[in-house]
Amino acid sequence: MMGDLFQSVMYPIELLVAWIMYGFHQAFTTIGMPAASGWTWALSIIGLVIVMRAAMIPLFVKQIKASRKLQMIQPELQKIQKKYKGKTDPDSRQAMTQETMALYKKEGTNPFSSCLPILVQSPFFFGLFRVLNGLQNIADGKTDPIGPITKAVAAQAESATLFGAQLSDKFIGADSLSTQIVTVILIVLMSATTFTTQRQLMMKNMPASALDNPFAKQQKVLLYAMPLLFAVSGINFPIGVLIYWFTTNIWSMVQQFYVIRRMPTPGSAAEKARNERLAKRGKAIPGAPAAATDGDDAGTDGTEAVAPKSGQRQQPKGKKRSKAAMTKPSAVQENVPDTDNPTT
Repeated sequence: MMGDLFQSVMYPIELLVAWIMYGFHQAFTTIGMPAASGWTWALSIIGLVIVMRAAMIPLFVKQIKASRKLQMIQPELQKIQKKYKGKTDPDSRQAMTQETMALYKKEGTNPFSSCLPILVQSPFFFGLFRVLNGLQNIADGKTDPIGPITKAVAAQAESATLFGAQLSDKFIGADSLSTQIVTVILIVLMSATTFTTQRQLMMKNMPASALDNPFAKQQKVLLYAMPLLFAVSGINFPIGVLIYWFTTNIWSMVQQFYVIRRMPTPGSAAEKARNERLAKRGKAIPGAPAAATDGDDAGTDGTEAVAPKSGQRQQPKGKKRSKAAMTKPSAVQENVPDTDNPTT
């Protein structure tokens, strides 16, 4: 029963994945690439990643902001936890939950928002896994075609090789050394890019104050645990899925680098680096006092600001008076009363 439900939920996603892959495959063959080449099908998987991740850009920006806010409010969350520490009665637990939810609402974030892009792309990941895993059965006529992935197309995709390895091959059960080498290289690349992406987010875009709390320590554990998890589970993934995951990691890393560079967290190393770049270019630093320029010397009433002499308060001079003063000797300017201004 549950299997039928899962199949019903996944089939539309598998169908979408199949059409996008097939569309890119047709585009590449149109420009002259061999239809049965593993490179053509690998590039079709990369095309799938580009379409999917481009559609998820708003979610990614939301994730960056949510993760940033989640780190920044950790001191406030710790205060709430200390307030109710040791209190296990239902009223206290409910009050702590309400205060925590109120803080999330006030800051416009929650733990779910920071995981949203991963949750959204997971069905596509499993959809691609099922499409690649089912190529052999479709080619043999044991299962029905998936959209444009007919028996003939599935046979072509199944026989396509990349460095001697088929896209549906896995490390587990591999019958050739080339397959094992390709899968190991892709697993290492996938794990390394996962680590780099998470480290970039934590170390460059978080202030030091936000890194010294239990939540940040938990994130540091995940920083090392996630790549290991992917490395262990990667031996069960088809090569095509490993290409997909490596490509989406590269996309995440580049996209995250751009967002962090342009919109760094206040107080983070990324903000300091951005301010240094702006200073070198002579541009204004956001939040810093603006430097006085020639255009700023003029007041709103058409007067010029004059630098005061030590210990004396100088009155603003009108433009006419300023021009006239330039024609007088300095000694006269200091001692002769100004007839243009009776109040002097």
